[in-house]
Amino acid sequence: MKIPCIIEESLHRPEARRWRQRMSLLEPVGDVVVVLPCSMKKPYSISKSHTIFMRATKKVQEAILTSPFGVCPREMERTYPIQSYDTSTTGDWSREEIDVTGECLRDYVGGKEVIAHVSGGYREVCEAYLDDAVYTCEDGRPTSWESMDNLKQELKKHPKPRANEKRLHGLRSIARYQFNTLDADALIPDGSKAVGRFNQNIIHEKEQIATLLFETGFYSLSMKGGEILRDMGKKWVKIDFDLKTNTVFAPGVLDADPDIVPKDEVVILRNDEVVGVGKAVLTGKEMKNASIGIAVKLRHRKK
Repeated sequence: MKIPCIIEESLHRPEARRWRQRMSLLEPVGDVVVVLPCSMKKPYSISKSHTIFMRATKKVQEAILTSPFGVCPREMERTYPIQSYDTSTTGDWSREEIDVTGECLRDYVGGKEVIAHVSGGYREVCEAYLDDAVYTCEDGRPTSWESMDNLKQELKKHPKPRANEKRLHGLRSIARYQFNTLDADALIPDGSKAVGRFNQNIIHEKEQIATLLFETGFYSLSMKGGEILRDMGKKWVKIDFDLKTNTVFAPGVLDADPDIVPKDEVVILRNDEVVGVGKAVLTGKEMKNASIGIAVKLRHRKK
């Protein structure tokens, strides 16, 4: 579903506010962050401009500036809602857009060195909120030969993170965002592999933990993933009956994590044992209080 973000008030959409808040859980990998402008086409990496950028930047941490979401690390570009919004890319920014985006960018890059390959309003954001950024676009055209040569020369001064380190970091960033906790790193243990061209199965020690869905950019958990989620103490639903179908109705819910919102991945617990995993239909509070209705649609259950 496309999310229209064509007016300044879009900064206050729930999806945009949630995205910016959860960016505080993410951190860059490596010693340097390359800041890039967004593109009309989503995901950004299939756009003409980002195809050019990535010839130089794909081995380092990239952070894409965009309003109303603030900043999008490259590894997050296929995750909902950032892969589904429509906005103007004229490069003209209001004062509020500069402030909201600048604060998000500053918090994300932390103390890392920054190469800002931007112009126009994107550069205004960087100049207002980053003290020591290096600017590589001096002609107002980030994709020009001169600008790209400046970027390549600057990147030569910085070591690149190992490919496996960058890959695991990207998978963990998605998990942190989805489950809203730093503890979600546990879903991607060291040595994990992502297998598949579109939907990617997350495998660790020959056991599947989750599937990273191509359509939404979120994880769909296996029973093993449910055990990890239980140990994290997140997105749990407690029941006290034998599961006979792939539906949990609200009257059967004893308790539920109050942070659950519809479409969240949840784990079903009976006496602290994982008996199912699935997708929430109601909020955690609604599950606990409702007398009718479906609470969770199960994907896997213990048989």
